[in-house]
Amino acid sequence: MTKHDIVLSVDKLRKTFVKPFTGKKVEAVRGVSFEVRRGDIFGFLGPNGAGKTTTIKMLTGLIFPTSGRATILGQDVPSSEAMGKVGFLPENPYVYPYLTPREFVSMCGRLNGMGGKHLAREVERVIERVGIAYAMDRRVGALSKGMLQRTGFAAAIVHSPELLILDEPMSGLDPVGRKEVRDLIVEEARLGRTVFFSSHILSDVELLCDHVTILRRGEVVAGGAMKDLLGAGVRRSEVTLIDVPEAALAELSPLAHSAQRHGNSLVLDVQGDDAVKIVLERALAAGIRVESLVPKRETLEDIFVRKAL
Repeated sequence: MTKHDIVLSVDKLRKTFVKPFTGKKVEAVRGVSFEVRRGDIFGFLGPNGAGKTTTIKMLTGLIFPTSGRATILGQDVPSSEAMGKVGFLPENPYVYPYLTPREFVSMCGRLNGMGGKHLAREVERVIERVGIAYAMDRRVGALSKGMLQRTGFAAAIVHSPELLILDEPMSGLDPVGRKEVRDLIVEEARLGRTVFFSSHILSDVELLCDHVTILRRGEVVAGGAMKDLLGAGVRRSEVTLIDVPEAALAELSPLAHSAQRHGNSLVLDVQGDDAVKIVLERALAAGIRVESLVPKRETLEDIFVRKAL
């Protein structure tokens, strides 16, 4: 991988806020580092207060870092050269309420150097893509939160940016709207764009992302390729045994993470292949029937809970 493959590079980024009156320092982001490769869909995760939005504000030039460095396509952040190649959707986009979606997206296009018939065509195209063509000429003040989110998404992509930075892009959307935004993100990646987004909807992240970084209290606690993260955890298996006597239960239960009885069945949650082997050997030696052995893959939610909470 060469430096030309890196679209977004973050190196030891820090942000310390000073509270007014008291002068107390609050470290919101503490030495965060990661890289986003060209063409990736990159998930940025963490519980509330982990520092995700503060990091995104530094990447987009809305606030300055206390220390550290970030670059977009080789250009230092913040800079007009870098931001001209970025489409940004904040978590709560503010859209002037007296404008229509057509007017707002057109304004954003002009701010990015677009104009003329090309701008008019692109505005209609992206508004149709995000699913609000029927409300293209309504005042934004009369639109729902979900429609505002779609208007903001259209504004972020109207100038065909190389990098999309989306802060909670599914916020305020119903299940149908979430699926449509997921489809938009996938389509943007297929068009060759790099997508960096934060989200608390872990199922969406697991479904979409190539790589993730997880923050906790302003620090990176996990990160890497999704396939590697999901394959790196302790292997878990669900072992179901039939007609287990109490004496055998006392011997088998300590080998399992949890044990639950359901009628004449005993379901053991066993972690690690070695522990599974011992459970099966002891169960068979005691004449207990093994009904099933089901491997359980660690989910992103499992990793998030273990690393971030």
